[in-house]
Amino acid sequence: MGVAGSGKTTVGELLAARLGVTYAEADDFHPPANIAKMSAGTPLDDDDRAPWLDAIGAWAHDHAAEGGVVSCSALKRAYRDRLRAAAPGLFFVHLAGDRALVGARMAARAGHFMPTALLDSQFAALQPLADDEAGVAVDIAGGTEAIVRHALDAVPGADRS
Repeated sequence: MGVAGSGKTTVGELLAARLGVTYAEADDFHPPANIAKMSAGTPLDDDDRAPWLDAIGAWAHDHAAEGGVVSCSALKRAYRDRLRAAAPGLFFVHLAGDRALVGARMAARAGHFMPTALLDSQFAALQPLADDEAGVAVDIAGGTEAIVRHALDAVPGADRS
């Protein structure tokens, strides 16, 4: 989980490979209307996100037995609660970083529908993991390998060999 540009796809793919499980990109679950809205520079609201979250939750539920990694912004506690309602064993890895770092990363990437102009709305909506939520916050200022290693160290039952 994390704001746009925090590295969810990169870290998610690597984490899934290390765990030997399937990876899913949350952006692939967005209906075309959501992508068009974000591409136009308009933030999604809770109504826009509801079917998207339900589709991600269904994917997580369907992959619960064998495990899986899915990237998802999951910015608000209510979103994470909705995901956990579908797949109760979810463990969140919050890729946390400051606005300047994430903004620089977003500005450097090409071909993504999410404009940098929406980053402030993402940070405004972000509710970090609470103490009672299964998960870990990982600082994204380190290199990708350090981020993945920190996440693996925190994932319950992960094979660390």
